[in-house]
Amino acid sequence: MKIAVASGKGGTGKTTVATSLLGSLLDTDEIISPSNLIFMDCDVEAPNAHLFLNPEFSERKDVHINIPQVDEQLCSHCGLCAEICQFNAIAVIGKKVLVFPQLCHGCGSCTLMCPEKAISETENVIGYIEKGTVFQQVRFAHGYLNVGEPMAIPIIGRVKGAHSVEHEDLIILDASPGTSCPVVETMRGTDFVVLVTEPTPFGLHDLKLAVEVAQTMNIPMGVIINRSNIGDDAVEDFCHQMSIPVLMTIPYEKRIAEGIAVGKLLIDIDANYKEGFRQVYSHIAETVTAREGRIDHA
Repeated sequence: MKIAVASGKGGTGKTTVATSLLGSLLDTDEIISPSNLIFMDCDVEAPNAHLFLNPEFSERKDVHINIPQVDEQLCSHCGLCAEICQFNAIAVIGKKVLVFPQLCHGCGSCTLMCPEKAISETENVIGYIEKGTVFQQVRFAHGYLNVGEPMAIPIIGRVKGAHSVEHEDLIILDASPGTSCPVVETMRGTDFVVLVTEPTPFGLHDLKLAVEVAQTMNIPMGVIINRSNIGDDAVEDFCHQMSIPVLMTIPYEKRIAEGIAVGKLLIDIDANYKEGFRQVYSHIAETVTAREGRIDHA
């Protein structure tokens, strides 16, 4: 089962929720063995789950995309490569071919279609991934997008493929904030999305966008409201109207803020949350199982 933890708005406590959900399942062999747990930090522009989980890394790999390299002596400047490219990553101006690496998605169409075979490919490193373990048995992976590079999706894809996955594994994916392509890539193929928000106008606005993404992708969801005592009831009212379950509310407390600031898990700051997160997992598992049953029956 794959659970994505996402949020339309940044700073809502998404990583706090994702890491504590993982931590709450560590000593529950009757639910799942730690060796079947995988945590993937897919916020490759600003990964921070490692600050809470303290992984021991065993491997690091560069991530690259192939970008075109043009041999001007072979090129007839016919312009077919520029016509084919859907991202305007290559342009033909007179007798000159211009390549824009930061626009290139590495699809290889220009190389394949060049009638003169004047285009080859070269590797452009855009970042790297690291993988290892946390809590001795739990598999962990995260990635870093190099500063100035716009293409997060290839790195997210490599993070998601960093570990071999068995059917009985539980994967928790910590998404980046927002609702753009990196979030969609993280949510793709997941069985449930936990949306973390806060009871503010900005929190509600961005929650609505995230809900729309999950609905479009046909992924069941639930909401966790962080800092639940600082705003109004608009978020809960919206969830009720949309029949989206509120899985948990976490009030703002100074001791929680102080603990998170020094890298503590929420369940270590207040042990009462451990059972709360286990109940969240139980709800998710029941929802996913029931949905799979309906699909199989259909």
